[in-house]
Amino acid sequence: MIFRWLKRTMPRGLYGRAFLILLLPVISLLLVVSIVSAQRLFEGVTRQMTTSVSREVRLLMNSPDPGPIASVLAIAIEPVAPEDIPPRNLRQWYDVTGIVLLDEINGRLPRLAAIDLSNKQLVSLYLNSKDGPIRMTMDRRRFSASNPHQLFVNMIFFGVLMTLIAYLYLRNQLRPITRLARAAEAFGRGRNVPYRPSGANEVRAAGSAFLDMRARLERQIEQRTLMLSGVSHDLRTPLTRLKLSLAMLDDSEEREPMLRDVRDMERLLDAFLDFARGASEGEPEPVDPAALIRHIAEDCARANIPATVHEITGSGTVPLRPVAIRRAIENLIGNAVRYGSRAELSVALTDRALRIRIEDDGPGIPENRLEEALRPFARLEPARNQDKGPGVGLGLSIATDIVRAHGGSLRLGRSERLGGLCADLVIAR
Repeated sequence: MIFRWLKRTMPRGLYGRAFLILLLPVISLLLVVSIVSAQRLFEGVTRQMTTSVSREVRLLMNSPDPGPIASVLAIAIEPVAPEDIPPRNLRQWYDVTGIVLLDEINGRLPRLAAIDLSNKQLVSLYLNSKDGPIRMTMDRRRFSASNPHQLFVNMIFFGVLMTLIAYLYLRNQLRPITRLARAAEAFGRGRNVPYRPSGANEVRAAGSAFLDMRARLERQIEQRTLMLSGVSHDLRTPLTRLKLSLAMLDDSEEREPMLRDVRDMERLLDAFLDFARGASEGEPEPVDPAALIRHIAEDCARANIPATVHEITGSGTVPLRPVAIRRAIENLIGNAVRYGSRAELSVALTDRALRIRIEDDGPGIPENRLEEALRPFARLEPARNQDKGPGVGLGLSIATDIVRAHGGSLRLGRSERLGGLCADLVIAR
């Protein structure tokens, strides 16, 4: 339980944790040195000086004429009334050396009635003499070391100075790690940030490994795109010949179904190309999600697609690839109207995230098959009938790749309002 509580209260960032690791030893060292110094140095000096003053007081008490000796010792002696004697010893709560002074002088002056340490500059001793109560007043510096705070001031000053120097050095050592983290985060969002390994050997090794991994992923994506583009290009040529040949045929019962099959094959090829391209088109730019959703809804209305805007909350812009994110939304709208009678769009923009929701009133997807639906070429016949239209199961996969390239995620669930599928595109800001 203790470690769980510490884990919740510890800083989350690398700079905060490193600075805490740096401060804990320094503060602990200052506390230990302060306690030891107060106990060993100030207490010892105070006891020695108090012993010396006690001897001088006893000398004055035993002298028949203490006046000349008191003037030499800079001790003021004056008689007081019994009611002027404090009922108890007086001391400021923060006077640490005063505790040692009271303990030491009480045992060495039997005639002592009370001590007044309320004045930081003076010490007043109330004693019972043969002539009645008297008060001896002397400088406080005769009982304890002068300027005892200097040691603490020096420790704090040099502790802060060394901490600052160590922090500057530590920041230079942590800067390559933060640069590597920013480059990795940007690559996860589909952006290539210039990065050069620097820092300690371990950080350089991690940076070089990241660059190699990024290069391999980029080559893999490029090869996949080139392969599918080449296959699609090679298939389009015979498809074009088939379309021309069918167009030259006389009207017959077989012509229209064959043309429909050719068009379906072209749509499948377009889906392959969209899957190959993913979110690699264009660079991120500030986009107003509300305006984007409204434009998509207007385009759907012109194309007689039953997709409307349900709700828009929040305002502002988010760095997005407009072409790619539009393709992801249109794929989800296509799935919604294919398996349902209508699709409704919602946008929620906050300081932390952007959420675009597409809901339909179709049969939805079983909860135990939501993860399977996001896989490429997945066809869920029981929930989403194949007879609804041609497809190879790439719509959700394309949308997932695009959202992940923006540093977000695609979440599927049941629409509580319409009863069909609810698809949320969540992108962190």
